[in-house]
Amino acid sequence: MPSFDHRENSFIEIGISQENKSGCLICGDAFISRKIKGENRYVSVLSDGLGSGIKANVLSTMTASMAMSFSLRNEPVVQTALTIMDTLPTDSVRNISYATFTIVDIDNDGDTTVVEFDNPGYILFREGKEIETTKEEIMLPERKAGRGILLSHIHLCKNDRLILFTDGVNQSGIGREAFPFGWEREGVIHLVEDTLKKDPDISAHDLSRVVVKHAVANDGYLPLDDTSCAVIYMRQPRDLLICSGPPYDQGKDRYLANLVMGYPGKKIICGGTTSKIISRELHREISMDIENPIDKLPPAASMEGIDLVTEGILTLCAVADMLEKGITPEQLPETPDGDIVRLIFESDRIDIVVGTRINEAHQDPNLPVDLEIRRNIIKRITTVLEEKYLKKVQVKFL
Repeated sequence: MPSFDHRENSFIEIGISQENKSGCLICGDAFISRKIKGENRYVSVLSDGLGSGIKANVLSTMTASMAMSFSLRNEPVVQTALTIMDTLPTDSVRNISYATFTIVDIDNDGDTTVVEFDNPGYILFREGKEIETTKEEIMLPERKAGRGILLSHIHLCKNDRLILFTDGVNQSGIGREAFPFGWEREGVIHLVEDTLKKDPDISAHDLSRVVVKHAVANDGYLPLDDTSCAVIYMRQPRDLLICSGPPYDQGKDRYLANLVMGYPGKKIICGGTTSKIISRELHREISMDIENPIDKLPPAASMEGIDLVTEGILTLCAVADMLEKGITPEQLPETPDGDIVRLIFESDRIDIVVGTRINEAHQDPNLPVDLEIRRNIIKRITTVLEEKYLKKVQVKFL
C-alpha cells in the first residue's frame, strides 16, 4: 500500500532572482544549488564575475561550478578558495579577483557553514529581524598575501531566512540624489524587514524578487550592474499529492479515494478515469468549465475537497515540458498545466500515486503503452523536480 515518509518537519526552500546589467543579454552573476540526497545537505553558490556580459558569465559560472564541486567533496574551505583564485588570477590593473563567491552548505537540521570571498556579506533574519552573526577571517597563504575569506558557522531555526546578494544590489542607485553611496546593506535590511512584517510567509523566490526589483528601481530601471539576490528559507514543509491512473486492482478503488481525501496537503487528480473513481467512491460531483476552452489541452474540472482536476497524460506531458524548460512563476499561463506547475512551485514534498491499470479506453489491454507513457512522464517530472527544483519527490504505484 502507498505510504509516504513525512518524518522531516523542516524544509529548505531556495529562491533566486536576477536582472542583467542594462544593455547586456546575459547575466554576469551565477547561482547554483544542489541537494545531496544521501547526506541531507544543500549546497548553494553565488558568484559575481568581473565586469558584465558573456565574459563575466563565463568567469562566474566557472567559479560557481568549481566551488560547488569542491564543496560536494567536502574539500577544506581554504584549499577551495586557493584553487579558485589560482585558476582565476587577479586583475593586474585593479588588483581584484576575476570572480567573487559565497558558498552556503546547510543540512536538514539547520547546521550551516558559509564561506565568503569578496561578495557583500550575507544577512540572517530571525522572527522578521536581522540578527548579527560571528565570522572568522582566514588569511590565505603568502602567494595570496593580504587576501582572506570569511567563515561562519550558524544554526538556522525554523522560519529563518538567509539573504545572499551581489554588489549590484547594495550598490544600486549609487551617485543618485537619494543614494549618493548606493542603497547599501542597511537599505536591504529595512526593505526585507518591512516585507516580512507585511507578509511573514512570503516565499524565497518572491522575497528575492522584491529585493531585486527594488534595486533595479534604485537605478532608474536601467541596472548599472548585474543584480542577483538568493534567499534560503527554512520552514515547515508544504505537501502536494498528484494522483494519476486507476489502481491495478479495481478492489482498491475505495482505498485510492480514501488515500486522496485523507492526504494532509493539497491534492491534484490527473486523468478522467481516475477522477471518475474518486467521484464515484466519495459521492462527489465533477463539474467542468466548458465555457472557457483551453487550446491544446482539455479544460480543468473541479470537485469538492480537491484542489485541481485535469486530464491525464497530455496535461502531465505539458507539465514535464514546462519544468524542463525552466519556466518561472511569473511566466506561468492560466491553463491546466500551468495550474499544476503553480501548485508544485508552492509545495516542497511532492507525493505521486500512479495507478497501474491499463486504460482500455485508450488501447488494447494486451499493449500497455498507456502505462509506459505515464511512467515515463512521471519519471521526467520526478527527475527535474529533484535535480532542478530541489523538491522531495516520492512515487508510489498502486
